[in-house]
Amino acid sequence: MTAPARYLRTVNVPLDQLREFPGNAKRGDIPLILDSLRHNGQYRGIVAREITDDPLLTVLAGNHTTKALALHGPGDCGAPVKVRGKERPCGICGNDPAWELTARAEVVECDDETARKINLVDNKSSEKGSYDRDDLAELLSYMDGDLGGTGYTDADVQLLIAPPPSLEELADTYGDPAADDFWPVLKFRVSPEVRDAFYGLTINCTDTNDDNVRFRYLLDRARNAPDHAA
Repeated sequence: MTAPARYLRTVNVPLDQLREFPGNAKRGDIPLILDSLRHNGQYRGIVAREITDDPLLTVLAGNHTTKALALHGPGDCGAPVKVRGKERPCGICGNDPAWELTARAEVVECDDETARKINLVDNKSSEKGSYDRDDLAELLSYMDGDLGGTGYTDADVQLLIAPPPSLEELADTYGDPAADDFWPVLKFRVSPEVRDAFYGLTINCTDTNDDNVRFRYLLDRARNAPDHAA
């Protein structure tokens, strides 16, 4: 029977004293996390496991935050962030040349099975939630277009304000799809001479106003040509 994790302490840990969780399956958006850290700072600690006689702590939750901090690197990044048109120091290093490469960590102790469960649920839980679109739109409206550090883009906001029509709405407007709506579409550009030759070869088709009918007529002629039959 496994025991729950036990909190030990909160400390700033040099990154070279942390190891990624072995077999961590999640692949996060590290540049997006780095952008958040630079705008907002490390507003929550990673969770790291302490094992007796092991000099390294194992990151259970926050592996991609750790990678984002490593991507920033030590010292002054030389790039302040802009918030509503005004510059302010980077939320990670404060644009301080003496900043050391560390992460704030909640250190716990637990057994192997609990460690695996913490890693799995931390990765999975973020995928299981959903959004109230109205609440999200209102929250984003307070940003007044300054989306840096939110993880959202102008395109995301536009989709939220004017989402594409649903399949039901499209059916109400255009009717239910027909089988040939899913047929492939061929598009190609030809010279006027080739166009005239195409029209000349298909002048006897059943509907000269429909290039699809013309094309099928031309295929039938090609299939029935003597050379093709041989």
